Amino acid sequence: MLAPMRNDVSRLVLGTVQIGAPYGAANRTGLPSTERAIRLLRRARLAGIAAFDTARAYGAAEARIGAAFDGADQPDTITKLDPLNALPEDASEAEAECAVEESVNASLVNLKRARLDTLLLHRAQHLSSHGGAVWRRLVRLQKAGVIGRLGVSVQTPEEAFEALSLRAVTHIQLPFNLIDQRWREAGVPAAMRSRADVTVHARSIYLQGILAGDDSMLWPRVHGVDAEGTLYMLDTLAQLYGRVSIADLCLAYVRGQDWIDGLVIGMETEEQLDRNLALFGGEAMTADEIADIEPRLPRFPAALLNPALWPPRRTE
Repeated sequence: MLAPMRNDVSRLVLGTVQIGAPYGAANRTGLPSTERAIRLLRRARLAGIAAFDTARAYGAAEARIGAAFDGADQPDTITKLDPLNALPEDASEAEAECAVEESVNASLVNLKRARLDTLLLHRAQHLSSHGGAVWRRLVRLQKAGVIGRLGVSVQTPEEAFEALSLRAVTHIQLPFNLIDQRWREAGVPAAMRSRADVTVHARSIYLQGILAGDDSMLWPRVHGVDAEGTLYMLDTLAQLYGRVSIADLCLAYVRGQDWIDGLVIGMETEEQLDRNLALFGGEAMTADEIADIEPRLPRFPAALLNPALWPPRRTE
């Protein structure tokens, strides 16, 4: 197992959904201006963040990355294929291939690249949908040199196992955080370790920000989940393990996972960048601490762990 690393900011991946569209339960500032977004991107790069995560579905994010660097000192950029929501399920294979090409070309233009560093499927279902045409077209584009690495953004352990079964998949992104033990219990870490050629990035480390603060009102109303009680428990654990905050605890836990190569953290302000950089200056959790904390954690329903299942946000 890898030893905990200090100041390893190279493992911090800047998530850019918030600079392309208003996003996140804890987002109080909304979409930043183009000027502020570009300044954040450049500051992150100067701070040593080597990789940015984006997607066709993230509004203006790709274009803002392209504008920020314009071919100079560009970070490694992971983008995602359009979710293809407008493509009918009964579309022909030729129509599916055209949709893929349109998405890839748009990413190239917006990012101002001749080649995409890494492209992920935004929906794991596209590994097999439309007779496999979506994935086959991407593999051909990779062989033509248009795409570097191919991968999948997954939502569940089942999707992770499906992605790992394909040798062409060399990058997987998944939602993983302190309160989500589904991955460990399904055996995903061991499966990831068995594919040394696969880069694994974890997102949702703060679960859209609700784990990074102390405001239970930001939490979705999910049956059986006591937001205030959960935050109290996490704060108690943070103190037990010598962490300065719940956010510190959550980050240190994921950083301590030897099967995770990068941590995707979305940010829309420079203040958030500074806070996350400061947290990365601390120690990751040790293997012994991880083994000690996991049995202390309650299990939470998928209705909380998957923001796509959250009910509309309360307004009172």
